[in-house]
Amino acid sequence: MLKVNDQAPLDVQVTNQDGQQVSLQSVLSENPKKYIVVYFYPKDDTPGCTKEACNFRDDSAEYAKHNAVVIGVSKDDEKSHQKFANKHSLPFPLWADTEHTLMEAFGVWGEQSFMGRKYMGTSRSTFVVSPQGKIAAVWEKVKPATHSKEVIAFLETQSA
Repeated sequence: MLKVNDQAPLDVQVTNQDGQQVSLQSVLSENPKKYIVVYFYPKDDTPGCTKEACNFRDDSAEYAKHNAVVIGVSKDDEKSHQKFANKHSLPFPLWADTEHTLMEAFGVWGEQSFMGRKYMGTSRSTFVVSPQGKIAAVWEKVKPATHSKEVIAFLETQSA
């Protein structure tokens, strides 16, 4: 898993919920001087992932105030992301990493365990990418109900 001060994988391309090719480099180019909050989650429209996404949605004005954009990433496809974003009025993009390339680059794809069953999946993690393309903060195994506030607290320290 990437650590603070590591270079973010800026050139890895995936698709957004509209089927367009996107990368962290393209986001940085379109949003100079902004932080990118990249949160990885296991699956659209499941209880924990919905709670986490809705908290990011509800806090979207705080992210804008702290000069940050939010991006959600999972292995779900564009159609699933469109449905999830529309159902919950998510104001930020969801990226479809169906081949796990971005997840692997960040180190969040791997063996998971749930109720004794092992499977390959996404570790619920969040990274803040600085305007210079470096990892500024990392959260592993986040709690969906309170995580957005943790990220905002970090961003407040960056704009102070």
